[in-house]
Amino acid sequence: MGKRKKSSRKPMGPKKSDPLPTTFTCLFCNHEKSVTVKLDRKAGIGQLDCRVCGQTFQCAVNYLSAAVDVYGEWVDAADAVAKENTVGSGYGGTARPSAKDSRVAAPPTAHDEDEDDQRRYGGDGIVADDEY
Repeated sequence: MGKRKKSSRKPMGPKKSDPLPTTFTCLFCNHEKSVTVKLDRKAGIGQLDCRVCGQTFQCAVNYLSAAVDVYGEWVDAADAVAKENTVGSGYGGTARPSAKDSRVAAPPTAHDEDEDDQRRYGGDGIVADDEY
């Protein structure tokens, strides 16, 4: 019951990682793998194009940016435009009113205070243990 010899183990190489995707699903026409991203690092521009519907988008990139980052900025920009359009058109949404708005407290009346006095404990209060 001895240990294995170190010479029998082969050195492990670096772990290979999968490359990040450069083709994505279009937000507007919903075709899969129709959006391609091209990065021009010298000019600092990332360009996104849909082959089906012709949608294009450009944004600034740096040396750390990848195609996924350009696609993410496109998604954020599309959401921001959609949010502006819904706010500008006066669409209120389908959200229910908040709990604060739905519960309006009625002012207390004198009758309510009298009932509270009758229900309260009218005993001697706190009594010391040695007073029995």
